[in-house]
Amino acid sequence: MGVFRLLAILFLATYGTIVSAQVRIRLFSNQSPASVLFTVLKGNYSINAYNGETVLLNQGEPVIISKYKGKLAVKVRNSAGVECDSLSINGKTGDDSFSLKINGGLPVKQYYSGDFNCFPDMGTIVLINICDIEKYIAGVVKAEGGSGKNIEYFKSQAVIARTYMYKYFDKHIADRYNVCDNIHCQAFNGLSDDTTIDRATLETRGIVILGLDSTLITSAFHSNCGGETASSETVWLASEPHLKRVVDPYCLSSRNARWEKTMTKDDWIEHLKKSGYKGESVNPEVFNFWQRTRVTDYKSGSYKIPLTILRTEMNLRSAFFSVFAKGDSIILKGRGYGHGVGLCQEGAMEMAEQGFNYIQILDFYYTDVLISDIKNAVTLPSQPVLHPILTKSGI
Repeated sequence: MGVFRLLAILFLATYGTIVSAQVRIRLFSNQSPASVLFTVLKGNYSINAYNGETVLLNQGEPVIISKYKGKLAVKVRNSAGVECDSLSINGKTGDDSFSLKINGGLPVKQYYSGDFNCFPDMGTIVLINICDIEKYIAGVVKAEGGSGKNIEYFKSQAVIARTYMYKYFDKHIADRYNVCDNIHCQAFNGLSDDTTIDRATLETRGIVILGLDSTLITSAFHSNCGGETASSETVWLASEPHLKRVVDPYCLSSRNARWEKTMTKDDWIEHLKKSGYKGESVNPEVFNFWQRTRVTDYKSGSYKIPLTILRTEMNLRSAFFSVFAKGDSIILKGRGYGHGVGLCQEGAMEMAEQGFNYIQILDFYYTDVLISDIKNAVTLPSQPVLHPILTKSGI
């Protein structure tokens, strides 16, 4: 067993007693950095073992890091570049932050706290931020849940993000980090600049969602359910006891509650034929389909196809839609935005505005769960991810 994996397991077995636990996040994980400009924003940093010495970095000082013959070339100030196999830049004050700029592009307004590691791998540079867990959670809430909302909504998002992180803490352990910064894990764009989010995260420190067996749940969420969430087995086949259908009146007046798409009858028929349709095509009314409450399949005569497939193939906002023929047109009238499983973000926002607290919000959307401290969780090995935790875009 590798040392890093052993440390991760020890962490998971005792995380209830750790006050300043950290998480390792791969940054710019959906890109291929060939060069990196690291700049100190706040505090002081040190580069250990830089050419055999410790180099101190003050506020505003940059470090240029590039790929070079399968290694890293590192340049600080006006000194000559130095080759190394990997690089660690560590904060010295406990309140240190930095910015990154990759591939010589325009700087992005994404700032990070804590330490920074990088190493070359398969033609790219792997960038890893080691930071306090709660600062990471606040950054996730900002990326996944938006800004400027009620604090109780942000608390619910913080608990969801924290639950996911602990459940899949060793998801990338073989790659030398814990989570990545895109929706393969959770979206993370650096430090939160929303004081309400920061407060919501700290006021829920260590709180997660457990099943009745005290294991961490799959804390799925989406943008808008259209008035009714979906059971997990209707979307991902796997049935999870806490992800059941919930009638939701709170999101119905939100911007993503309804949508509509129109196409020609010929385009609709052509699309169905790609999925095996061989039925009637002269009378367009054979395509009419009413989905008053969520069902699994679209049906036309003896033909049927999972609605989740239609949603994916046609890039629709949700699988919760009805079909109406009108002349030579087919009109799709849909409800909601996203997969529909778990917490409905726009519904949760409205619940918070109506005075519900975050525990009531989570209890409404997740069935038979315990809102508890992480120290009360049963520690089991991480399970494979059956689906992504979806972002505020409603994917």
